Amino acid sequence: MAKKKSKAKLTDLSKQELEAQLRESRDNSFKMKFQHATNPMKNPMEIRTARRQIARLLTHLRQKEKVA
Repeated sequence: MAKKKSKAKLTDLSKQELEAQLRESRDNSFKMKFQHATNPMKNPMEIRTARRQIARLLTHLRQKEKVA
């Protein structure tokens, strides 16, 4: 159920908002990778979640470009 909510949420965002979230997600991913390399995280699955969120954002951006 939560996936459907986030999916609908991403489709409602504008291109600029998606790009802003993409920058934020990439920064967050970089910080988590760096932190994990220096000091192992308690939950390294967060890195995978961040990577998948970036892929979702890129997919939605591409879809918006095709439509426009």
